[in-house]
Amino acid sequence: MSTIDNSTSRSMFFPNNKGKEATESNRISPANLKRNSDARKSELDVYAKSDSKVDIPDAIKDFSRIKKVADAAPPIDNSEKIARLKGEIQAGTYKVDYDALANKILEQEF
Repeated sequence: MSTIDNSTSRSMFFPNNKGKEATESNRISPANLKRNSDARKSELDVYAKSDSKVDIPDAIKDFSRIKKVADAAPPIDNSEKIARLKGEIQAGTYKVDYDALANKILEQEF
């Protein structure tokens, strides 16, 4: 198993560096930092404005509104209908409406 060597110095990237490279002569002063020219700054501003724009399609906005309305609607309780249908099926009195069934199948297909 290897051990970590604490004697190695860290680069100047770390602000609280206490290694050998942390001398005053190695530090970068704010006067030595290069600034972007006005032309480059304008170019970067144009990129930032065009890249940061987000367009949300109307279909997504409509879906969001529909979802909010659906979420706010009270839940539908079908327990009475289910109990009635179970009773009719068990009693053998349930009748299938073949025309309505065919219409539902056609609606889903087309």
